[in-house]
Amino acid sequence: MFLCIISLPTYAAVSANVSFASDYIWRGMTQSDGPAIQGGFDFAAESGFYAGLWGSNVNFNDGAGSELDYYFGYGFEAGNIGVDIGYLAYDYPKNETGLDFEEIYVGLSMGDLGLLFAMGQDGAPDYTEVSYGIGAVSLSYGQYDDYGDNLGISYGFGCGSYDCALTYSDFSDDGYGGDEDALVFSVSASF
Repeated sequence: MFLCIISLPTYAAVSANVSFASDYIWRGMTQSDGPAIQGGFDFAAESGFYAGLWGSNVNFNDGAGSELDYYFGYGFEAGNIGVDIGYLAYDYPKNETGLDFEEIYVGLSMGDLGLLFAMGQDGAPDYTEVSYGIGAVSLSYGQYDDYGDNLGISYGFGCGSYDCALTYSDFSDDGYGGDEDALVFSVSASF
């Protein structure tokens, strides 16, 4: 056991991240209805296996004050195509109305083009997203079953030793309860 712990840095890495955003936007919909403090820890093995924990404050006006996400997966390359297969659980510890849900996802990438398909578990809706990066600008379009479509345009830039981004998002309602759009500023750091 002691030898495995000593050799861990050779085969794996642990990192942390923290960020502040003027709003927590997820799939085009606000989750915090205002500023959000977020952060997490990630473990990545040389084999392609990874796992992590991420959290943020949320505000749904129903008692849920925080979100904790747990995930693990495996990423690899097949020729010039990147493949990422994983599991993600969304947990709202202070909510008693059953917001928690899980997804199994498959992500594909080729150069700056990305495709994500997340399969909701136990009746949760599915989500599909296509994204493309052009230098510091990234574009995304997603369809969230039973909720709506979202469009995102983000510009990333350096703020001294931090990473900053300005993101515009637009959500078109499909029965969720209203269209949303937002312009969000975020600053983040990784360790």
